[in-house]
Amino acid sequence: MKFVPAGVVPFVALLLLQRRPVAGRALLVTGPGCPGHGLCRSNVQEQTRRQVALLNATAQDLFSLYLKCQGEPFSSETDRLCNPSGVFFPAFRVNRTSERKEVMVAMYKLFAFLNASLGNITRDQEELNPTAKELLDRLHNTTKTTRGLISNLTCLLCKNYNVFQVDVSYGESSKGKSAFKKKQQGCQVLRKYVQVIAQAARVLLPHLSPP
Repeated sequence: MKFVPAGVVPFVALLLLQRRPVAGRALLVTGPGCPGHGLCRSNVQEQTRRQVALLNATAQDLFSLYLKCQGEPFSSETDRLCNPSGVFFPAFRVNRTSERKEVMVAMYKLFAFLNASLGNITRDQEELNPTAKELLDRLHNTTKTTRGLISNLTCLLCKNYNVFQVDVSYGESSKGKSAFKKKQQGCQVLRKYVQVIAQAARVLLPHLSPP
């Protein structure tokens, strides 16, 4: 796996960059290397474990609520319209026996992609379903949790492995698409998310469990 050696963008810019649905390179911290242990909270590993568990526990409910708010034909033709096979998602080839560093990098790529995708979906739903308060709240809360998780993964990669820049890919933007296509893209991404977050939790949580 290739790690690019130097970062030049402040960490706050990373969170802004991740809202852009394009291929790119996420720069984790400034300077020629990691800024020491000051980036990490004392309970960062436990917090990361809880965030992944929370995302996994709430993913299916988010998808179900999204479907409900889109109306027909999404509710009755979910399998056809929300088939995620044609949607790009970062490759996730690690498993529970993979090296911890490899798992952390794969997780970072996954959640950087997810953060950008949630930004797209939230923007579209604010336009298409502005009164769907429960859905919008769920999307905002999921995004908030994902950003916190990215921050913690940033810390763990820097502190434990001196990795401070990772190549990432972002999904296709929905800007300019029809309302139906926007709804469908969100449906496909969230269905894939349900599948992938379950796999991610199975792989990551044993690496974060206390000895």
